[in-house]
Amino acid sequence: MSGLELFAAALGVIAVWLTVRQNIWCWPIGLVMVVLYSWIFYDVKLYSDMLLQLVYAVLNLYGWWQWTRPDRVEDARQVTRLDTPTVLCGLGAGLLTSLVLGAAMAHWTDAAQPWLDAGLTGFSLVAQVWMAQKRLQCWALWFVVDVIFVGLFLYKGLYLTAALYGLFTLIAVRGWVQWRRDPALVGA
Repeated sequence: MSGLELFAAALGVIAVWLTVRQNIWCWPIGLVMVVLYSWIFYDVKLYSDMLLQLVYAVLNLYGWWQWTRPDRVEDARQVTRLDTPTVLCGLGAGLLTSLVLGAAMAHWTDAAQPWLDAGLTGFSLVAQVWMAQKRLQCWALWFVVDVIFVGLFLYKGLYLTAALYGLFTLIAVRGWVQWRRDPALVGA
């Protein structure tokens, strides 16, 4: 564990908690966190996770824009529920991304866990896009992905990051509960 990992983990807790609360500050704080984690994951040869953090940086900007683009706060994006075909399409995109990235990492890099890392990356991207769009199902997908990430980070000796993702798992449950109670939830 390094001071950098500790700082990035603290920012991660703050960013995800602010996301649950639908606070716009989740995006700039999350942006700093993912840039720091890209370096951490590069250092331990989790290249898919490193790339994921860089994509998260772009998605943080997208989420920030999604949550603030209306002229009036009252018109800001509301929490919505995806229909089943859209969920299946998103999960299919996550699977396809996982397979392509896993094959690339297994063939062209010395990645520590190319297939698992790529799988988590593919589905994390789907969860992040859904979160930026304030889709309720993002929290269920985050729960599953975060539980598996805990195991991967324990295996790689990133104990603080494993604890962080354990906390993310609990926060995902809280996010699901809180967003489901949102009076503006569309499609309930």
